[in-house]
Amino acid sequence: MQHRLGMRILLVEDDCEQLIPLHEALSKVGHIVDGVADGETAQWLMAEKEYDLLILDWMLPDISGIDLCCYYRQSEHTAPVLMLTAKDTIRDRVTGLDAGADDYLVKPVDLMEFLARVRALGRRSPLWLGDSLSLGDLKLHLTTLTVERQHQSVQLSSREFQLMEYLLRHPQQILTREQIELSLWEWGAAPESNAVAALVKRLRQRLQKVGAEDWLESVYGIGYRIHLPDVP
Repeated sequence: MQHRLGMRILLVEDDCEQLIPLHEALSKVGHIVDGVADGETAQWLMAEKEYDLLILDWMLPDISGIDLCCYYRQSEHTAPVLMLTAKDTIRDRVTGLDAGADDYLVKPVDLMEFLARVRALGRRSPLWLGDSLSLGDLKLHLTTLTVERQHQSVQLSSREFQLMEYLLRHPQQILTREQIELSLWEWGAAPESNAVAALVKRLRQRLQKVGAEDWLESVYGIGYRIHLPDVP
């Protein structure tokens, strides 16, 4: 079974014939992917967002993947970097690794190998916590997209799973609608104004099946949080 990490990934590839299938393959296995075709936009996103994994094409029209990798490391970010390139000499590989890349994949990319490399790098991410997240006796299984509590389990949709994972990575913390939108929706995709509220409602209905609907709290005028309810 493939691991479903729900990672936030920055994919930088200027060739649409390669960007689109790679983006689709990553999204299909549950990742949230910001796909861009130029280094300038990628550099801006690196400064604005926190990523679990970067996938960088070496040859870009403005800022090279190598320069992007160096910039990212100089900014003291530690998420893994996978470099994609047609350059396959030993010297090229050394250059990429010395720039801060963690892995190196030569084009044309085989999708099965590509996803395997992504899974392996995901386990190196600072946010990697294994195959489940827990709060009290509530457990979210990342490989099956299920929530379990008191010997009951419920299946989540991909989007419900992404919200649940995000909440559990920030337990007790009030998250605003804007924070949730920024974390769950891809760059350039504008959700409808009530999208977060509707998603929270659906997730709460799922949690009701394991007796945990009151764990997901709406904080009026601010946002939402998941927490252990007060015990009488």
